[in-house]
Amino acid sequence: MARINKNLLYPLSSVLFLGLLVWVLRTMPVENKHKVIPAVVFGERIDYNRDIRPIVNNKCIACHGGVKKSGGFSLLFEEEALAVNESGERAIVPGNIRKSELIKRIKHSDPEYRMPLESEPLSEEEIDLFTKWINQGAVWDDHWAYKAPVAQEVPSAGAGWAINDIDRFVAQKLEEKKLQPNPMSDKYSLIRRLSLDLTGLPPSLEAVKAFVEDGSADAYGQLVDSLLASPAYGERWAAMWMDLARYADSKGYEADRPRKIWKYRDWLIRAFNENMPYDRFITEQLAGDLLPDPTDENYIATAFHRNTMNNDEGGTDNEEFRVAAVLDRVNTTWTVVQGTTMECVQCHSHPYDPIRHEDYYRSLAFFNQTADADIPSEAPVLVEFKSEEDQEKLEKIQAWVAKVDDGTPEVTADYFTKLIRLGEPKLHPHYFEQMDRGIPVKGTATFKVDPKIHSITRKLPFSGEDRIMFKVRVEGEAGTIRFRIDSLQGREVAAWEVRSRKKTRFDQSTKKNVSYSVSEVLSIPLTPFQGTHDLYLVWEGPDGKETTCIFEWVMLHHSLPGGERPGYGEIEKTFYELYNSEKEKETTPVMVSLPEQYRRDTRIFEKGSWMVPGEPVSAGVPAIWNPFEERYSPDRLGFSAWLFSPDNPLTARVMVNRLWEQLFGRGLVSSLEDFGSQGFAPTHPELLDWLALRFSRDLNWDIKRLLKEIVLSATYRQSSHFKRPEEDVDPLNEWLSRGPRLRLTAEQVRDQALAVSGLLSQKMFGPSVMPEQPEGIWQVVYSGDQWRTSSGEDKHRRSLYTFWRRTSPYPSIIAFDAPSREFCLPKRIATNTPLQALVTLNDPVYLEAAEAMGRKVLKNATSDRDRIALLYSMATGRGISEEKLSDLQGLLEQSRTYFDIQPETVCQLVGEENNELAVYTVVANAVMNLDEFLMKS
Repeated sequence: MARINKNLLYPLSSVLFLGLLVWVLRTMPVENKHKVIPAVVFGERIDYNRDIRPIVNNKCIACHGGVKKSGGFSLLFEEEALAVNESGERAIVPGNIRKSELIKRIKHSDPEYRMPLESEPLSEEEIDLFTKWINQGAVWDDHWAYKAPVAQEVPSAGAGWAINDIDRFVAQKLEEKKLQPNPMSDKYSLIRRLSLDLTGLPPSLEAVKAFVEDGSADAYGQLVDSLLASPAYGERWAAMWMDLARYADSKGYEADRPRKIWKYRDWLIRAFNENMPYDRFITEQLAGDLLPDPTDENYIATAFHRNTMNNDEGGTDNEEFRVAAVLDRVNTTWTVVQGTTMECVQCHSHPYDPIRHEDYYRSLAFFNQTADADIPSEAPVLVEFKSEEDQEKLEKIQAWVAKVDDGTPEVTADYFTKLIRLGEPKLHPHYFEQMDRGIPVKGTATFKVDPKIHSITRKLPFSGEDRIMFKVRVEGEAGTIRFRIDSLQGREVAAWEVRSRKKTRFDQSTKKNVSYSVSEVLSIPLTPFQGTHDLYLVWEGPDGKETTCIFEWVMLHHSLPGGERPGYGEIEKTFYELYNSEKEKETTPVMVSLPEQYRRDTRIFEKGSWMVPGEPVSAGVPAIWNPFEERYSPDRLGFSAWLFSPDNPLTARVMVNRLWEQLFGRGLVSSLEDFGSQGFAPTHPELLDWLALRFSRDLNWDIKRLLKEIVLSATYRQSSHFKRPEEDVDPLNEWLSRGPRLRLTAEQVRDQALAVSGLLSQKMFGPSVMPEQPEGIWQVVYSGDQWRTSSGEDKHRRSLYTFWRRTSPYPSIIAFDAPSREFCLPKRIATNTPLQALVTLNDPVYLEAAEAMGRKVLKNATSDRDRIALLYSMATGRGISEEKLSDLQGLLEQSRTYFDIQPETVCQLVGEENNELAVYTVVANAVMNLDEFLMKS
């Protein structure tokens, strides 16, 4: 027998193994092939997210993804990528490049066939990556952000520097990048940075002195605690959230009329100051009205989604702009809470992330069942009676209903309280179709009936209601309104004679009293019945007289209980008096869910157009995230519970990242609004996951405790000094090798000027104010609204209380990159323009603050040197260098010379003949334009 050469056994065994592997691949089902191939057979494992997804998103997905599926081939979802396409071939056959059409096409020599079509061919390196990936089984992987955070082991790095676990993660990354952290900031910088970050205001000189002189080991920790407990903390973080909530004091669009929604701002401030857990904070804003026994504060929280714009322009379609508001709620919720660009899915599947077109409308279904509509009244609104008389009437009704309550759901005190204070469920004009001389007219702001017109609402559900309430205005003579069902000549279920109600007002142009018609709320008996019917409204005016009856809304409701008891008539009269009360009321737009019988169908909009409804959908979420069905209720409350499920991959990450960005100027994921595959990858993925789990599990969504841990870290306390350019390999501070150095926000720039000058009001809460602004800014169309400068301390309140008109926001804030708030803004982009310097040098607010500082230093110091030093310390919270002192003394002398030569300008600047005040106003104004005043460093 011939001896076998052992050297041949190893290559022979390899060939046999490979042959066996090929046979397995050919015989197993396609969908399983990629799951069993050992990567080691084909060299280093190719990672889909790291190596393949960037090529797909940059060069393939435009033609083969959510928007287009050229050739029936899509790379957006794994099952689509592995399926047979229109050619009958599979583009990707895991483990078999010979049968994978994708490899053939990206390598093809003919430009007519080579992919990507009409573009530069893939590089050899990219082709090699695809080849190896398919050979290794084409192993797909979810994007990192769509996988739940994983518990991380805290590194041991940072010995001698790290203060807490955050620093150990940062130190590990610094070591990887061969970077060294900056030394710790001096105490003057630390207290100013911390105070601005936590309260939005600079520290007082007294606070700086106390902190610098406090040598105790826990001086910094005590400072953190005191700032977190400050009432100013809530104002600072509410100002941040108002961008996300698109808070404004006007409705937007062309008319942009005023809106009273300031109670929502008050709710925000209180929520942050009371340290409301983040899960509760979001739940109340999304679904406070759906909580058991909701309070006024729960309702007011839902104004988060009543900040949507409202179009009062005549001739617009109410349903079109109601839908626009609902779309905005979907987009805002996913942006704010999930860092997801869901707006990309309105018209088609997501171009880059595995979110299907129908997923958008499943999300929309959560928000499509609310009673609000695009109408001037902005109903539903939560009514707060300001007069004692009206409040007593409400309490009287509540007491009556509670006394006679027999347990019937329709006659509870809560039912009638909501009927009075929320006024739902109203049928607004867009529920009706007017038949005007045989022509249907829909979408009007109010509907009218006269002898030539009648109105219909179709398929209206009746549930035994025995009253019909409506708000009506009669133009001309009195007449009779008749309600019939099923046809114009159908059974009459209610009728009432309505009279014209007049008021007079003094007309400035004619100098005469003018009579005009006003609306009145009426309630009349209704024959109770069940079922779905068409309801017709017919108006019968007096013969030969021109008269029209104009309706704002109609509402079916149940009578007050206890009709057989003594005193019922008085209670019923009180009930309707509240509806027609002209005494002062405070109203806030809120969310209210429609009753079951009024629920809308939610359908997919074909190509995103609300005018082309497609297949119906039920409430739900994209399949790539944690499951929803059968676990949560299909409403806004269930959606909120799903957001805070321990399995949700994004909620904690997104909020942690937002808080990090507020402190450091850059998030661990720099694209705050987009955690998807087109967003930036996290610079410190392990730290992000560790913080997310710490926030959600260990800290139970406690925002203050999370902020405290971050600001206590050595990472946060580093000096912000730049290294020399030739040594700085981290110019954007991605790896956190130095402390944050950022320009203050628009609100902080103004608030700081008022604070250091002593003008800032400590007043909190209440309606928006109008501080001084240049004339001619407001050119208000369709109304006589004017900017009326507030008096007293109101004009010196913090910037978040400033009246915010969407089409014309406060100009000095806009110059520093504040948004119009027409839509949600996840992150402001800081710019540096000459206009900003013109604002701080010339705006009345900054000149007034400079004058107040000038008065202070003239009163509290005697020599020029001491006055300049004091002025600089007031502004920056630290002592002045000799170099700056010399420069400011030069400016002081130049200013004195100028005012001596042109004495008339003294009074123009400060309003009195006081040369020294004018001189120090100029110097103070210059100091408030220094880099160290406008920056947090």
